[in-house]
Amino acid sequence: MGDGAYGIDMNTVSLIAKDIKTNVDNGLEICLVVGGGNIFRGLSGAAQGMDRASADYMGMLATVMNALALQNALEQVGQPARVLSAIPMPTVCESYIRPRAMRHLKKGRVVIFAAGTGNPFFTTDTAATLRAAEMHCDALVKATQVDGVYSADPKTNSDAVRYDELSYGEVLKRDLKVMDGAAIALARDNELPILVYSMMGDGGLRAVLKGDAPCTIIRNDDS
Repeated sequence: MGDGAYGIDMNTVSLIAKDIKTNVDNGLEICLVVGGGNIFRGLSGAAQGMDRASADYMGMLATVMNALALQNALEQVGQPARVLSAIPMPTVCESYIRPRAMRHLKKGRVVIFAAGTGNPFFTTDTAATLRAAEMHCDALVKATQVDGVYSADPKTNSDAVRYDELSYGEVLKRDLKVMDGAAIALARDNELPILVYSMMGDGGLRAVLKGDAPCTIIRNDDS
C-alpha cells in the first residue's frame, strides 16, 4: 500500500516486481506468498464482532487481489508469473496443485501463492512456511518494514536491539513477534532457515541475498 493507509500502490508493487525479476535473472527460483492486510485483516474483522472464520475468508480473498496485482506488475517487467490460489476460483487464477507449481518454477515462472492455506485460523506466516516446505525451498525470506528482528518495536522503542542471528527456540522463548508460533515451529521441524529483512527501498531482496544488506537469520543452533 506504499505510504497510503490502505489499498494497493502500484508504484510500490512495481518496485517489488523489478527486485524479484532481478533475482530470477540471476538464476533463482522464487515463489511468493502475499498477505491481504492492506485490504482486510481477518483478526481485525473478528475484533469488531465478525465471526472469525468469515473474517479470515475475507482476508484470504484480499490476498488474491494483491497476488493478481503483483502478477500484473511482474508480467509488465517481462517476468512470467502465475497465481495459484488455495481457494479454487478458475475464472481468476489457477488452483493450487503442488506438482503444477513445481512445473511453473522449472519453466522460469514466479509462482504466487494466494488465499493462505485455504483454511481460517491460519496466518499468512504459516501459509508461507507451509508452501516453502512443500516446494523444498532453500530458505524462507520474510519481507517487513524493518531490517530484521528486534527485541521490541524499533518504531516505538529506541532501546530495541536488532538480532543478527536467532534460533527457532529463542524466537519462541522470547516471544518475539516476527512470525506466529505455528510458523516458527513448522520451519524448525523442517529445518527451514528464515531471513527477515526490510523491503523498503529499491533492490532490498537482491542486496540481502548477496549479503550486502542487514537481516536476521533464524535457524537451528547448530546450523
